[in-house]
Amino acid sequence: MTRHIQRQIEGLKEKILRVGTLVEEAISKSISAVINRDVALAQRVMASDEAIDRMEVEVEEECLKILALYQPVAADLRFVVAALKINNDLERMGDLAKNIAKRVSQLAGATEVELPPEIRTMAIQAEEMVRNCLEAVVNADPVLARRIREQDDAVDEARQRIRRRVLAGIKEHPESVESLLRVNSITNNIERVADMATNVAADVIYMVEGEIIRHRIDE
Repeated sequence: MTRHIQRQIEGLKEKILRVGTLVEEAISKSISAVINRDVALAQRVMASDEAIDRMEVEVEEECLKILALYQPVAADLRFVVAALKINNDLERMGDLAKNIAKRVSQLAGATEVELPPEIRTMAIQAEEMVRNCLEAVVNADPVLARRIREQDDAVDEARQRIRRRVLAGIKEHPESVESLLRVNSITNNIERVADMATNVAADVIYMVEGEIIRHRIDE
């Protein structure tokens, strides 16, 4: 029984990593599309979301099968429970990448609206958080997972600066309000990507240490 469940868990880990790889790629491409206003790349990101959704369902089904057939305990149970949560957060990241890409396409003709310079910094920080949370999953690394919390604070601060810029832009150029609100939406989605990475980090800590910190990650 032990060998069987370990094989199933290793297979589950591989599937999660495949989902993570797709999501990381989608986030990276959506951010590149934002920075470069690359509509063609944005459209490819939107098209890739279906594959992420399919894999998310496969991983969930695998988790439920392991729970039903093997009734894991202790560390194995924590891994499967964490895998369910991580899988859901990764799928939501994929949706956020799609949302970002959609806004890029909508901004294609709004050449009069400049992206706030902080977007590049914020986006790079969020992308790094995604890479780090996946590395924490792969290596079962709670130290790296805890470090992601600090990165999230920097993203939140950048988000507030961009929001102030957007509000000032709306007052100065009310004719561009629709495009500026799309810029605001892009930054909201980037911030949510960082939040999801923080959730994954909390799940890694639970998986390794058995400590539930998701609802007090910001204490």
